[in-house]
Amino acid sequence: MLRAIYPGSFDPVTYGHIDIIQRSCKIVDELIVGVLNNKAKMPLFSVEERVKMLKEVTKDLENVRIIPFDGLLVDFASKMDAGLVIRGLRAITDFEYELQMSQTNHKLEPNVETMFLTTSIEYS
Repeated sequence: MLRAIYPGSFDPVTYGHIDIIQRSCKIVDELIVGVLNNKAKMPLFSVEERVKMLKEVTKDLENVRIIPFDGLLVDFASKMDAGLVIRGLRAITDFEYELQMSQTNHKLEPNVETMFLTTSIEYS
């Protein structure tokens, strides 16, 4: 079973996020949308509100779960028994940052791979 995590702050959830969720849940058996609780930032919405919004927009996607987390993404992936992280890319500048994060995560946890999906043109 291929379980993946699509992590983010989702503050708020956007059409671009929904696009990646809808497309990636067709690729994997189970998609966990990991809602990051970053205590260093002052979010617009609470974690509970963001989880509620995401549950509403994904209610028709049977293989999607919404789970809040804090700490390192690779630790969350290990806890969820997920071997894949999905990241959305809007532009080349996103790739430069995401590549560094992917390489760091892979160094910390070699069993977790990263897959990049480009957002649909209307959301980039």
